[in-house]
Amino acid sequence: MHLPDLIADLGLILAAAGITTLIFKRIKQPIVLGYILAGVMVGPYLDFFPSVSDSKSINIWAEIGVIFLLFSLGLEFSFKKLVKVGGSASITAIVKVGFLILAGYGMGKALGWSDMDGLFFGGILCISSTMITIKAFEELGIKHKKFAGLVFGVLIVEDLVAILLLVLFSTLAVSQQSAGYEMLFSILKLAFFLVLWFLAGIFLIPTFLKATRKLMNDETMLVVSLALCLMMVLLAVKVGFSPALGAFIMGSILAETTQAERIEHLTKSVKDLFSAVFFVSVGMLIDPAMLVKHAGTIALAVSVIIFGKVIFTVLGALLAGQPLKTSVQAGMSLAHIGEFSFIIATLGVTLKVTSDFLYPIAVAAAAATTFSTPYLIKLADPFYHFLQKILPKSWQDAIDRYSTGTEGITKLSDWKILLSAYVFNTIVHSVIIISIIFLVYRYLQPFIDENITLRTNGTIITVVVSFIIMAPFLWALSIKRVRRTAYSHLWLNKKYTRGPLIAIEVCRIALGVFYVGFLMYQFFDTAIAILIGLVLIILGMVIFSKKLQAFYDQLEKRFLLNLNAREAQNKQPEILPWDTHLADMVVAPESALVGKTLVELSVREKFGVNIALIERGKIMIPTPGRDERLYPNDKVLVIGTDDQLATVKELFEGGMDANAELSFPKEDMSLQKIIINSSSPVFNQSIRNSGIRETTQGLVVGIERAGERILNPDSNLIFENGDVVWIVGNNKKIPTLLK
Repeated sequence: MHLPDLIADLGLILAAAGITTLIFKRIKQPIVLGYILAGVMVGPYLDFFPSVSDSKSINIWAEIGVIFLLFSLGLEFSFKKLVKVGGSASITAIVKVGFLILAGYGMGKALGWSDMDGLFFGGILCISSTMITIKAFEELGIKHKKFAGLVFGVLIVEDLVAILLLVLFSTLAVSQQSAGYEMLFSILKLAFFLVLWFLAGIFLIPTFLKATRKLMNDETMLVVSLALCLMMVLLAVKVGFSPALGAFIMGSILAETTQAERIEHLTKSVKDLFSAVFFVSVGMLIDPAMLVKHAGTIALAVSVIIFGKVIFTVLGALLAGQPLKTSVQAGMSLAHIGEFSFIIATLGVTLKVTSDFLYPIAVAAAAATTFSTPYLIKLADPFYHFLQKILPKSWQDAIDRYSTGTEGITKLSDWKILLSAYVFNTIVHSVIIISIIFLVYRYLQPFIDENITLRTNGTIITVVVSFIIMAPFLWALSIKRVRRTAYSHLWLNKKYTRGPLIAIEVCRIALGVFYVGFLMYQFFDTAIAILIGLVLIILGMVIFSKKLQAFYDQLEKRFLLNLNAREAQNKQPEILPWDTHLADMVVAPESALVGKTLVELSVREKFGVNIALIERGKIMIPTPGRDERLYPNDKVLVIGTDDQLATVKELFEGGMDANAELSFPKEDMSLQKIIINSSSPVFNQSIRNSGIRETTQGLVVGIERAGERILNPDSNLIFENGDVVWIVGNNKKIPTLLK
């Protein structure tokens, strides 16, 4: 009986992968390197091992592996996380990616490579691996440290940049003659569909999962999750994107649902299986002879990756206002490449636009930097102390001043608030309206004409149905008042003319008329389209304004409910004084802390840390009093330095209840700075008598006075003019201290 080649080849791949995985686990090395080695062993270039006979079938399995790998990365990504990473991570990532693409391209040109080889090599170099970073942090036990938040934020931004690079490189490879126009079109097209898919996905998918939750056992949830993933893959391919993009988008949408952790757990085995096949297929394309031939180039590439990523990450982090120590630690943690680099390299091979030598160079460089990552992370602190010794004192003082100056409370102007809101409102509703027009013209009108009525009546029905669907979004685009407070301030402020505000409102209405006219133009000539557009706008927007507002408010409420259903449990603010930061710790049942009051524990006196908040089931206790007791599985928000947190962490070790619902908004707890002046309510008062604990639900954790830094100041200390005060508390109430 003949066994199909596909089954035999898959068995060979998994057997080789299983053996190398055991070996690499034994020697405590990343198993990704084991998979790549397994691929080299069963590939076509080595004769003393059995080889895969049908590489085309394996490529199909590998493509499935890419889909599920990107799906799992999407589950960890989340657009909400992207919004929350803040300016520091975004600036750091952009600086790092931009300079490394230039460095990779420059290295390629210096070695005489083609432009496409140089660009793809720059893309391969610039993206660090989320999988490798998380694994290294877990093994070294440093996920609680301050710089880890910056690193994870940079990785989130880089994941989105990698998706953008896949689209741009595909466009550039296919349309090299009109690259500028095509790339601009691809960027706009990607942005349009990202917004559309995110809005539709957040509105529909959580609602669907909530409605069917009683029917969803583990088996059904797994099947539904994979079906949603593959449906989005088909949709992405249909509109001209890669399957990987569709899988990543669906993963990021599901990451916003309350079922995200469950889906991630259920799909992990599927992802692990097909990811193993993908990484083995990566190794199968490596010719060992090519590695020997280009050993010098590989060594140069590894040097560019390590030194380039350290230098440009540190530069970006410093520009973003991070302290030197945090910047160095982040740079040493990101000096590697991984899964997205493999995908970009594979894209070049698939499109046949890169040279044969580029792929093995990229894989070999990835293997070397993956191996070196844990050691570089361990060297971060010694390297920082080395820099402290060699850098001039004036430079270090300038970095400290710049870092401190970029933190704290900043006041946005009313114009900036209003214009940002209008731009956001316009983009979101324009995407929705354009999508409705396209769907109506492409699908609704032909369906009505063919199945319901004759063409003339069908056109009228189509127009009426279309306008009814568009009406709530046209109202939000043209009529809805956004940022009422900022608008009122500007309207009533006599220092400003009302002309710009009136012009903005006229432009909003004109844009709404344009979209209605554009819809009508699909069915009537220009003059009639404009006339009908004006009539419909007047009738719909004015006469039915209240009903449209009520209906739109319901839609918006459902969307926001779905978006915020899953609270981010561990993300903490990055606005922190000096080397201190916030960390979650859980009181284990066997901990010595159980049953004791805070005054009995004296953690501030013994360890130098402050307890800012206690989460107990559904109860949130901000800035707990001295007589508050700790109980098993309390989640405690602690502020301190890396060393202090590492010391006290041993007292808190234990499990975590990730499904607890919060009665106090945890995201409102942050650490901010204010500057005391003679008109401040707390000026010339002691910390104890100032009422800060009661007013802001806050705790004073640091004061900077005349260049002197006082961490955990005594409660009898009196506030003076010019004091820079750091408070952990309710970020909505802290600004009241400035009034």
